[in-house]
Amino acid sequence: MDLPDLGFGGAPLGGLLDPVGDAAAANTVQAALDAGLKYFDTAPYYGFGLSERRLGDAVRNQDGIILSSKVGRVLKPGLPDDPLGFGWPKPLPFTPVYDYSYDGVMRSYEDSLQRLGRDRIDILYLHDIGRSTHTNPVEEERHFNDAMTGGYRALDELRRTGDVSAIGIGVNETDVSLRVLEYGVWDIFLVAGRYTLLEQEALDPLFTRLGERDVKVVVGGPFNSGILVGGTTWNYETAPSAIVDRVEALTCVCAAHLVPLPAAALQFPLAHPVVTSVIPGTRTPEEFAQVLSWYSTEIPASFWSDLKSEGLLSAETPTPS
Repeated sequence: MDLPDLGFGGAPLGGLLDPVGDAAAANTVQAALDAGLKYFDTAPYYGFGLSERRLGDAVRNQDGIILSSKVGRVLKPGLPDDPLGFGWPKPLPFTPVYDYSYDGVMRSYEDSLQRLGRDRIDILYLHDIGRSTHTNPVEEERHFNDAMTGGYRALDELRRTGDVSAIGIGVNETDVSLRVLEYGVWDIFLVAGRYTLLEQEALDPLFTRLGERDVKVVVGGPFNSGILVGGTTWNYETAPSAIVDRVEALTCVCAAHLVPLPAAALQFPLAHPVVTSVIPGTRTPEEFAQVLSWYSTEIPASFWSDLKSEGLLSAETPTPS
């Protein structure tokens, strides 16, 4: 499967932190389709099914679309007490329940097909395994074991039967990604926020080992949840002073070369040989148009060399040529 450099992240379609209307969501996906985008990512968790429903409605009759979704949560009827506490102020009336078992993964996959209104999902990721999501060590270990036994068996079966083309994990941490490599054979990892212009935690050993095993990477969260596009949040929380200082240093180098910081952030991950696609999320056609502009911005080689000389990138970090 040959993924395009630029894909579409579907979390905003679920109203991540800020509600999005049906019309705005549909128009945003249509803007992406009009621009020729072919890869779209979503998940049951995004708006508790809302992102999948909206994305499915928008791309249902499109040919040549590559679609990825995720498993690991089953949606039960009824809202939780505080949906905003999950990050979704106006989701559909369901509650996500973790279930990484064989049966849970199969049910999640079939439910996603129903919400999408499609008969196929191309890439299926195990979603949010690891300590940043499951902070209780006992619960984390239980979920991890379920995912690496029953969950993996379900994914592998779907791949072997041709129901999906590729399997992987979708996470925002590197430690669990390294652990997962010891279980089974994987095709692609979606790593959010850990390989960006701001931080390169995934560079080594994770990307090194993924390259050795021919596992490709989709980079999510290239703007670190907003701090690299002029926002104040990093990892969906107020950015600490050390992060703010580093962004200011990046901004100074950008200003010296007349390079928009978001353009550099969007293009940077694609220089690494294991990275096959970057999937920023947008909630309006105007935001998507801005992403296209950043994606096509010409950035001089001297900009990247200055980042290295300023100590903002390590010398061995791949950069665009």
